[in-house]
Amino acid sequence: MPSQKATPAKSRGDAARKAARPSVTSGAATAAATRAPMPAARMPSRRRGRARVAALLAAGAAVFAEKGYDAATMTEIAARAGASIGSLYQFFPTKAALADALLEQHMNIVRAHLSGIAAQAATQPLPELAHALCNALVATRSANPAFVALLDSGNIDATTIVEIRKAMRRQVAAILRRRAPHLPAAELAAAAAAVLQMMKSAAALQADVTLPGRPAALAELARMLQAYLQARLGPAAGMR
Repeated sequence: MPSQKATPAKSRGDAARKAARPSVTSGAATAAATRAPMPAARMPSRRRGRARVAALLAAGAAVFAEKGYDAATMTEIAARAGASIGSLYQFFPTKAALADALLEQHMNIVRAHLSGIAAQAATQPLPELAHALCNALVATRSANPAFVALLDSGNIDATTIVEIRKAMRRQVAAILRRRAPHLPAAELAAAAAAVLQMMKSAAALQADVTLPGRPAALAELARMLQAYLQARLGPAAGMR
């Protein structure tokens, strides 16, 4: 049978259908690549709008902390903020968008806290530096219980969690670099991962309401961190 020559219109239509058709490869990477972009939160430019968004974020944080991500509803969050449901959806089109905004807000607080520690790390006495690091996540998570509720929910995108961890390790490595600029980057990265794990352990201890004498346990963890820093960062670290 003689072949039929495709018309330009038909060729364009076939190309468009092929482009729209999802890939047949398997795995989470394919699902992520073909998933439609999630609507993002809209941040207002005017003062009144910013105040409204702050109230919505505070209400969302309170409801997520009390009920968890799955049980929280946008209707209840709007009511807690004293706003209409339409106002909430205007700034946060989905519950996931609100959760993402709260995670970003919390990480800004953590970044600022760690930057403050970094500013003093070079000259601060080692016991004080160990105490500051040990209590960094304790302080920020205690002030933002919604952060833990969101992380524990299993609804946060894995890529987001990976990026959060990478950013925190980079900041901890920067703190240690102030103290021990002689260490190679690879060793600083490994030390930062170990220190961050101790910081997370301190936050877990603080959150364990069944543990008697939590302050004493936290003090022991700070001593462990101090001993590690003194051994790892070199003799000069212990002399300060």
